[in-house]
Amino acid sequence: MVYAERILPHDIEAEEAVIGALLIDGDAIHQVTPVLRAADFYRERNRWCYEAALELSQRPEAIDLATLGHEMARLSRLEEAGGYEYLSQLSATVPTSVNVEYYAQIVRRTSIMRQLVHAASGIASLGYENGSDVDETLTRAEDLLFRLRGAGTGRDFVHIREVLDRYLEESARVTAGPLGLSSAPVPTGFSDLDQILGGLQRSDLLVMAARPGLGKTALALSVARNAARYGATSAIFSVEMSRDQLGQRLLAAESGVDSYRLRQHLYSEQQEQRIVDATGVLSDLPIYIDDTPMLTVMDLRSKARRLHLERNVDLIIVDYLQLMQGNDTRGNTNRVQEVSEISRSLKALARDLNVPVLALSQLSRAVENRPSHRPQLSDLRESGSIEQDADVVMFIYREDMNFTQEEWEARFVDKPFPKDIAELIISKHRHGALGSLHLRFESRLAKFVSLTDRPEPS
Repeated sequence: MVYAERILPHDIEAEEAVIGALLIDGDAIHQVTPVLRAADFYRERNRWCYEAALELSQRPEAIDLATLGHEMARLSRLEEAGGYEYLSQLSATVPTSVNVEYYAQIVRRTSIMRQLVHAASGIASLGYENGSDVDETLTRAEDLLFRLRGAGTGRDFVHIREVLDRYLEESARVTAGPLGLSSAPVPTGFSDLDQILGGLQRSDLLVMAARPGLGKTALALSVARNAARYGATSAIFSVEMSRDQLGQRLLAAESGVDSYRLRQHLYSEQQEQRIVDATGVLSDLPIYIDDTPMLTVMDLRSKARRLHLERNVDLIIVDYLQLMQGNDTRGNTNRVQEVSEISRSLKALARDLNVPVLALSQLSRAVENRPSHRPQLSDLRESGSIEQDADVVMFIYREDMNFTQEEWEARFVDKPFPKDIAELIISKHRHGALGSLHLRFESRLAKFVSLTDRPEPS
């Protein structure tokens, strides 16, 4: 049986409607540029028209029939595209520019479908290659598809600058009314921890666990902020907290302004200036946040790979492991198996992208039934293979959460009460020795600092 050659997906009417809308209302270019690229146009002369419109907008100059025609003539494309007669025809295609975004979405969608066809052809060609490295071939095939994932809609990575800009806008309304880290370990900014681990080693899965309220997220954000100062690009997947909440935590830590005052917009003029200055500092840091709820392993992998292709990620943080979902949507696996799948996938991702993956984890309630309350590897909640897959397992332990000051002084006469002192216990270290170190938790700023650092002023 002989099949006729299939025509690639396209919609000429939608393409002409986009150009026609731009000729009617030149300002509509700002509505379509976030959606459309010139390469998304199937018909060449429509692509030329759009490229000329982009050139005009970047200078910036008005976009209308006369200016677009002049620009296309300057590029020696006007006559081949059909001259002013074709441009006049396009301007008469649509009566208004109101639906320009809708037309642009159609053009973009058909462009993605064409790219998918080309990607499938490329994957088929890889299948015919007689290469001996199957893993490398699969990675190349995956890359062809991951490059297309940016076309999706919904929640995705946003730069910390966008989160903080929105916070400042809301605040105004209330008051008015790289270091070349491609192969090097990623520094945490905590000298004692870096000395034990040698920094966060690439391709490692690191698990940081604690009971609720001991500061897992705060410590992870402190690591991301410190690493970013060294030029390390961090991707934070937050299943528990929204990106706005994380942005405010980072802002409190950087500005030294109480997180409660930030949330309620209750700060002095001097503190407001510190907030503005901190916003400028954080906005220049390579920190990206994805707060997709009900995050699956497949979604995380796809998003991380795409950001890695675009920004060369150095550190991935997952907050937290037990809130993620496996890929089995039919419910054929129990929760322990699902968490085991998640931990294996995170380890595979660390190796695939050659970056450290820092996954936060909850502890089971068994630790509360132990007199000392000191955590153990067996306390990892729904552990499955977490302990086995992890290269490093760390626990946050705080004595001041287990004893009142009176109880402590009665029990330990010669030892001062360890107020806000956290012990970070390294209980598994595949590449080196075990150990522990102490950090100070500044609760009002939701951040951890070395014991030698002076407390932030109020």
